[in-house]
Amino acid sequence: MRTGFVARFALGCLIAAGTFSARAQDLDKPFLLVASPQTKGFYSRAVVFVMPKGAERVGGAEHVGFVINRVTRTTVAAAFPDEPHSAKVDEPIYLGGPTSPQALYAVVRNDPGAGSRRLFGEIFLAVSNDALDRVIRESPQKARYFAGFATWGPGELKREIARGAWFTAEADEGMLFHTHPAYMWAALQPRPQATR
Repeated sequence: MRTGFVARFALGCLIAAGTFSARAQDLDKPFLLVASPQTKGFYSRAVVFVMPKGAERVGGAEHVGFVINRVTRTTVAAAFPDEPHSAKVDEPIYLGGPTSPQALYAVVRNDPGAGSRRLFGEIFLAVSNDALDRVIRESPQKARYFAGFATWGPGELKREIARGAWFTAEADEGMLFHTHPAYMWAALQPRPQATR
């Protein structure tokens, strides 16, 4: 399986370049959560892109995010066959989280305008229907689509990290748009420190 080897090698290079960090992550900027092997249930083996909500909290949530390594077999076209622009988009939909799984969001590599939020660099989140429609119409291959999202209340995520449910890593465009998300979780597990 050469493709699998290439995907693991590319992911390993991203990690070696400093994407992964076992140290405490700054929870006031976007970052990745990597489920520890002990994490069970919905988040077992999950890699989650997380962003702080700050003053614009959603239903009391302090952090929101999307599981980025859980691709479904459903494409945007299959989900919306009666919508002329959507019916042409063969990009898969990822299961972003357990909250509002019927809602669709797009993380995109360019600014889709009103109704979107800058995540970091030139990466944006289309949250309104108008912004999502613009992404689907104008740049569907530059986006990753998520059904649902994850939320954490005030202090909840910090406590989960402290008890070892999650490792943290820096947010990275390469991870958000990785072509082989199935390899992410295992590759992002921290390696034991060598003893002398």
